Amino acid sequence: MSEFMTEPKRGPALARRGPAGIPRRRDPLPGRPAPPDGHEAAAILERARATVDPELRRAVDSLPGSMRRIARYHFGWEHADGTPATGNAGKAIRPALVLTAVRALGGQESAAVGAAAAVELVHNFTLLHDDVMDRDTTRRHRPTAWTVFGDADAILAGDALQALALRLLAEDPHPASGAAAARLADCVVELCAGQHADTAMERCGPHEVTLAEVLAMAEAKTGALLGCACALGALYAGADTADVEALDAFGREAGLAFQLIDDVIGIWGDPSRTGKPAGADLMARKKSLPVVAALASGTPAATDLAELYEGPYREGELERTVLAVERAGGRDWAQSQAADRMGRAMQELSRAVPDPDAAGDLLALAEFVTRRST
Repeated sequence: MSEFMTEPKRGPALARRGPAGIPRRRDPLPGRPAPPDGHEAAAILERARATVDPELRRAVDSLPGSMRRIARYHFGWEHADGTPATGNAGKAIRPALVLTAVRALGGQESAAVGAAAAVELVHNFTLLHDDVMDRDTTRRHRPTAWTVFGDADAILAGDALQALALRLLAEDPHPASGAAAARLADCVVELCAGQHADTAMERCGPHEVTLAEVLAMAEAKTGALLGCACALGALYAGADTADVEALDAFGREAGLAFQLIDDVIGIWGDPSRTGKPAGADLMARKKSLPVVAALASGTPAATDLAELYEGPYREGELERTVLAVERAGGRDWAQSQAADRMGRAMQELSRAVPDPDAAGDLLALAEFVTRRST
């Protein structure tokens, strides 16, 4: 863990950061080319979405009518009244990792489309449930499913997506499908444990949650599925155990960097770009990574933040809370920690894919998720 920074950096140091606050790395691995720009990652994601969407639609269309309607709304394919929509179904980062990992290790992308769709179904199962538990009212610039169809229906639709994911792997004739199904099932258990830890932390006082605990929770909630996606790609490429585990570690570390930046964006992001209200986690008194880091700083601003977090949010407190997190160093710590985690991710990637050209697309995706500003 990087040493906690008690004072936010100012001046020229920030000018060298990317849009999400991650320092720009021109040569993250010895012998590797400079990191790809966002346009290359966007093309990879677009290709993954085009490849996986037909499989996703086939799976969702196999659901009973009531579940199908909710799922299609959640994916942005339909409006609430069932008429066609052209909404945003997400960035497809996880299926892109599956397909890119297959290619990086010399496998056939076409053989892993079902596995990529399964990972995306599990991801969306977690989103449906998380929105209910967190009472989030907006996702992808539209009302969340529970606000439209109710809690019970949204939860059941999420359950159905998880079942579809495992069925896709169970019906897959590929020799890696059994190991992939077991790994994905283990990942779901870890995701649930991470969500349980997250909700339990909300009942704790401001000083009752440690940085180590919140980092472990974030790895389970976010890093586990990105790691699983990379590992499934390795399995479908016929990789050995060491390479499968290295790619899992790569995805986990990149996923934790992703979550760190996501937490930063949740506080300081532009709602018109993120599709979510700014500061919602602070108003809900969630113990996100920047908040826990700020609380642990021992600064006067940490004391102010703890006093705010002792009670429920009161109208007009948001600006004061945001300022307290930043003054206590929470924002700068999260950005520094994200860069550190990306360094670890690059080391794991070099173990599994030592050829810079073969690793290029995985590097592009990792750079993309930690340099985003939306």
